Amino acid sequence: MVRKAAGGTGGSGTAGKGKKRVAGARRPEVRLPSLEAYDGFGLEPDGDYDGLDFRELDFGGQDGGGARFMDCALTGCALDETRLRHARVLDSVLTGIRGVGTDLAESTLRDVELVDARLGGVQLHGSVLERVLIRGGKIDYLNLRKARLKDVVFEGCVLVEPDFGGARLERVEFVDCALKGADLTAATLVDVDLRRAAELDIARGVDRLAGAVISPSQLLDLAPVLAAQIGVRVEAAG
Repeated sequence: MVRKAAGGTGGSGTAGKGKKRVAGARRPEVRLPSLEAYDGFGLEPDGDYDGLDFRELDFGGQDGGGARFMDCALTGCALDETRLRHARVLDSVLTGIRGVGTDLAESTLRDVELVDARLGGVQLHGSVLERVLIRGGKIDYLNLRKARLKDVVFEGCVLVEPDFGGARLERVEFVDCALKGADLTAATLVDVDLRRAAELDIARGVDRLAGAVISPSQLLDLAPVLAAQIGVRVEAAG
């Protein structure tokens, strides 16, 4: 398996003398080896899965806590209420996975591509995401509380009420991504690029945007929320 991290799309930052550049996210480039079709009967706690192709399988309600997936492809798999707490997903591609209540709390995702997922209430609190691309699809109520995200790109996806409370986001980009009702309470943002988000709606924690870069039009959209945050009343002259 040969893999390298690509440079981020936002690395050029804001042009102009004296203006700070925004460090772009390093994207994963996962090149899977020849895979062997998975012929097991389900997931196992602390299972070790290496170089396997999981295709159109239903893992609903199964327990794969502590499992390790290395150089794997998961395509069209169902993960409803699947328990994968403390799992490690490395150098893998997940395409078209779906599920409600998937538990990936305190897991590690490194050099992972998640494509066209349909997930709801997925638990990733306390997890570590490094060099992860989440492209397309829709994720409702994503729980990333106290997670650590570094070199993560959300591209062309819809995130409904994602919870980043207490999380640390470093070199994270939102590209053509709809961010609806996001919670940034107590989050720490470093080199987070929101300028190309298709929709930017922050429900809570707008005061945590220090360390992020937004576009002038986004600033105007956020002006009422920012004014409310610092206690400024905005009224037309009588």
